Amino acid sequence: MSPAILSLIALLVAIALSMASKLNVGVLAMAFAWLIGTYVADWRVEQVAAGFPSSLFLTLTGVTLLFALAESNGTLERVAHRAVGLARGKTRLIPILLFLIAFLLSSVGPGAITTVALLIPIAMAVGTRAGVPKFLTALAVANGANAGNLSPISAIGIVANTKMAEVGLGGHEFKVWMTNLFAHVLVTAVAYVLLGGPRLQPAASGSATVVAEPFVRKHWLTIAIITAWIAGVIGLKLSVGLAAFLAVCVLVLIGVADETAAMKRVPWGVIIMVCGVTVLIAVLEKTGGMDLFTSMLARLANPATVNGVVAFVTGLISSWSSTAGVVLPSFLPTVPGLVEKVGGGDPLAVALSINVGSAMVDVSPLSTLGALCVATVADPAEARVLFRQLLFWGLSMSLVAALLCQLFAGILARA
Repeated sequence: MSPAILSLIALLVAIALSMASKLNVGVLAMAFAWLIGTYVADWRVEQVAAGFPSSLFLTLTGVTLLFALAESNGTLERVAHRAVGLARGKTRLIPILLFLIAFLLSSVGPGAITTVALLIPIAMAVGTRAGVPKFLTALAVANGANAGNLSPISAIGIVANTKMAEVGLGGHEFKVWMTNLFAHVLVTAVAYVLLGGPRLQPAASGSATVVAEPFVRKHWLTIAIITAWIAGVIGLKLSVGLAAFLAVCVLVLIGVADETAAMKRVPWGVIIMVCGVTVLIAVLEKTGGMDLFTSMLARLANPATVNGVVAFVTGLISSWSSTAGVVLPSFLPTVPGLVEKVGGGDPLAVALSINVGSAMVDVSPLSTLGALCVATVADPAEARVLFRQLLFWGLSMSLVAALLCQLFAGILARA
């Protein structure tokens, strides 16, 4: 069997196992890459290792470590508490405010998982006291966090933009971010209306009050340094990851954060997943397996339907698998070949469809975001209800994302 066919089979097996087992697919992908590259393609080990994305690894590690420090010293939690307190008993505003807070927190760097983990316990407590349905609270927080997840300085946004740049689609960071925001605003607005958001009655005095610990010196310094990091990245075009390492050093040296505690909070599993799949994708490309993969995808679509089809396929896979670790690294590199094989289409629109399709299903309790929301509900009966609601909503988003991408991806790509 040729290296191209074996590498494609390896990728498909890795994707399947990522959906059906707890094995870190990045570890499996690197093992497959080594076996196929060394013993089938007859490469040196150094040639296989050359596919490791060192720049992406540094960027992801730097960004996630910086926000792990801010989480471990309590800064992010205090920011979230203060932000939720802005509702001041106006119940109708609570879901809207939760969406905006989650969007902003996720956008500045922590990403969706950290944002939801920080915000959802506070949001559920406040929402329950004020009479906001748990389902609406969960959707507001999870969709808001997902909406900011593809910002240029968030870990998942870095993955998406790096993979797009590798296939000649760089320079669209703002469009990637805003397209994802547009899709999540639309579906959350529908949820807000359907679940009675505009009809929510004002909370009784004090029922939605959030009691937060005060900011102290270490929190203000952490906020100042993260703000300086963001300003440097945006204004001075500093390296996102390497500048984050500098910010980490400053925080540790001035004694406002514990490096050991932060290291334990870095999502090493996700980083290994992303980098491992990237190594296997590099083998796939060098052996010609990528052409086979894009040919398979091309059979499902034509130039008129490619945006909707690719959003649906990536949404279904992302429902059970990792968006950042599997779907984006696997599918974004296929974009140029896919457009060529279907005989037309806008490569940027296809890439945006992959991003949106894979993201919108992540509110499912089969994904981390939905699971975090369900875990905050103490009553078993209510937790089961929320599980079913989020499962139905999340899986239905594969169809909704396909429709939205079919209608709007081309327009947004040209905007």
